[in-house]
Amino acid sequence: MINKEDETVKVENNTTMTDNTIKLDSKIPKGPLAEKWSNYKATQKLVNPANKRRLDIIVVGTGLAGASAAASLGELGFNVLNFCIQDSPRRAHSIAAQGGINAAKNYQNDGDSVYRLFYDTIKGGDYRAREANVYRLAEVSNNIIDQCVAQGVPFAREYGGLLDNRSFGGAQVSRTFYARGQTGQQLLLGAYSALSRAVNKNQVKLYTRYEMVDLVIIDGRARGIIARNLVTGKLERFAAHAVVIATGGYGNTFFLSTNAMGSNGSAAWQCYKKGAYFANPCMAQIHPTCIPVHGEFQSKLTLMSESLRNDGRIWVPKKLEDAKAIREGKLRPTDIKEEDRDYYLERRYPAFGNLVPRDVASRAAKERCDAGYGVGTTGLAVYLDFADAIKRLGKDVVEARYGNLFQMYEKIVDDNPYETPMMIYPAIHYTMGGLWVDYELMTSIPGLFAIGEANFSDHGANRLGASALMQGLADGYFVLPYTIQSYLSDQIRVPRFSTDSPEFEEAEKGVNARMDRLMSIKGTHSVDYFHKKLGHIMWDFVGMAREAEGLKKAIGSLKELKREFWSDVRIPGEKNSLNVELEKAIRLADFIEIGELMAHDALDREESCGGHFRVEHQTEEGEALRHDDKFAYVSCWEYQGEEKDPVMYKEPLNYEFIERQQRNYKS
Repeated sequence: MINKEDETVKVENNTTMTDNTIKLDSKIPKGPLAEKWSNYKATQKLVNPANKRRLDIIVVGTGLAGASAAASLGELGFNVLNFCIQDSPRRAHSIAAQGGINAAKNYQNDGDSVYRLFYDTIKGGDYRAREANVYRLAEVSNNIIDQCVAQGVPFAREYGGLLDNRSFGGAQVSRTFYARGQTGQQLLLGAYSALSRAVNKNQVKLYTRYEMVDLVIIDGRARGIIARNLVTGKLERFAAHAVVIATGGYGNTFFLSTNAMGSNGSAAWQCYKKGAYFANPCMAQIHPTCIPVHGEFQSKLTLMSESLRNDGRIWVPKKLEDAKAIREGKLRPTDIKEEDRDYYLERRYPAFGNLVPRDVASRAAKERCDAGYGVGTTGLAVYLDFADAIKRLGKDVVEARYGNLFQMYEKIVDDNPYETPMMIYPAIHYTMGGLWVDYELMTSIPGLFAIGEANFSDHGANRLGASALMQGLADGYFVLPYTIQSYLSDQIRVPRFSTDSPEFEEAEKGVNARMDRLMSIKGTHSVDYFHKKLGHIMWDFVGMAREAEGLKKAIGSLKELKREFWSDVRIPGEKNSLNVELEKAIRLADFIEIGELMAHDALDREESCGGHFRVEHQTEEGEALRHDDKFAYVSCWEYQGEEKDPVMYKEPLNYEFIERQQRNYKS
């Protein structure tokens, strides 16, 4: 629910914003933190089982969030239409997640609890997440594990048969459940099995190789989508009483990222352009353990699971001359004596060591490389060394824990990580920003919901490792099935919508016009040419280290890139047929605009917090320096039209149950 009160004002960076001039109703239930979700469920509005079959729900996306939501809503009795851009939900990018999923089971009896998981997540996000949403996430985490075990997910187990756990960054307990380095794959197969069951029972209708290209709004509510059949190129119309966006994040704005090539932010972006607020777009996560860039030929980067930091030790040479000799190929890492190695995370953060949060580990790696201690041919790499673990545990144990990851590394790098330390370097991995949602996961457009990485709600300025899978399944299995009923409870008398309505006609006409414009350019450069240019701008100025002048330059460069793209891109083939280049072009047009919004948001937020690091705002020790008196809010951006700067509204983050502190991972 939205209430605009005052007029907007101009600020120095040429971005239009308001000073708390909009009231965003987050719908947070009253009562103690630990009782909010229970109170909500106890008082929520429901839909009679017999009435559910009369209500249609569109779910866009078939990753962990989308597949679990579609399966759950179908099982409840709703008529679900589920859209997948791949040829199978099994190809969703969730399958690439490696290390694990968090839950507060406390099997190790090492001090974990729902509250500790909640607090670690809030702290890891640098106190920029909504308190009530994060506590709910921690609260339902245990149910997720039970659900997945019931589905047959082969989590690792102790000798006696109990589920095993390992630790992850930002925590001092072992709460991460895992299936070797294939946790995302196994969880997705579990969700896929539930989805397949629902499809077989005619509870869900699955549309594969379809991509949402626009949102349809009727009388102020989300009532359908325009989707493009990626095989035939045909545009098709689909109506529903509610629409759920579960399409992941927008990390591929940077071109080189750990995301799958098909991952994109277009569905969410079209919702933004139809009036949904986009929250905290500058909050992008840099993952510290990725295989470094090897050359211009690369189209993506490969993640090495954070779980490797459990047993691997991160280091660079202490001596500049040793680092130089390694870069020149005169020394190997195994030639460096123990006393000449700088285990810099253990040195700087003794309490957490190699398991500091991702933003902290990433900045520390960049600092060492910028100082000249980086390794590899480029100098943009540090070592992840398993020699101590192999000596302590034995090669067999290390292989049982991480064998598939080691195999993947060796195939890509052609080096044996059992004998030689891995080389790693930070890379774009995840986006904490996304569509603004309230406690019910509904956006600022009634009837439009966003779940998983597509929304902003649970991770603040930095996501802890193993929490993405937790959020996706929490939203899909245990939150949305409750909250969407509250919205649909008064929609029973609303008849099904005709796709012949003027709103559908206008939306389809707009999509066709956009595609016709792209196809008519017939320029000289490929889509990838422009995407690479976008990636360089984003990484150089909106990446790990940001500063005001660079961000202003980025905004100007992105505006110029947009003009160049729309005048000189070349798209071969036909519009109304299978056309991968057209798909890429549509997504890239959105990526350029997303990048511009990210830069606006980063420029406006004059503080450092989590993954958003402004070099002008850091402690004497080089840590992120927040300004809670000015920036303890969610930045919510509203689209104003082509060539117009967006408007920003604030949702204050008022913490009732915890006290904000400067993050400390040293003691």
